[in-house]
Amino acid sequence: MTHEVETQWMGKMQFNALVNGHTIVMDAPERVGGEDHGPIPKPFVLSALSGCTGMDVIAMLRKANKPVTDLSIKVTGEISKQPPIEYTSIHVVYDFVGDEANKEAAMQAVIDSQEKFCGVSHMLKKILPLTWEVNYNGKQIFNNHPVIETVSLN
Repeated sequence: MTHEVETQWMGKMQFNALVNGHTIVMDAPERVGGEDHGPIPKPFVLSALSGCTGMDVIAMLRKANKPVTDLSIKVTGEISKQPPIEYTSIHVVYDFVGDEANKEAAMQAVIDSQEKFCGVSHMLKKILPLTWEVNYNGKQIFNNHPVIETVSLN
């Protein structure tokens, strides 16, 4: 089985990708010759990661009959300072809202997604550090992002 995406140049800096029958518009800001009709391409990597792990987590919670009321996922990619501009690390934040009785199931679903099921996460971990944290009803219950120590020069 394969996945295939067709992408067509639409003029200036706009490209339209056909993904499973859905059109995804990519463009550049006006300052670099585009018309800003869509996002630049690189953040789609972050979108793919958030969608992949999010679908895993919701599917596992449904199967376990441990639903949540809400799940939002924020993915941050640190970019390099010099070309080629690429992500140097990625951090995922899962924010759950739901019954306290389902907190452990939500945490386990995230672990299973990150360690066993999310193919996008698995691919990205081969090339860069990928960390994550989990918040449940506004309280952090997991974080494997290293603390960056600051050094005072005073």
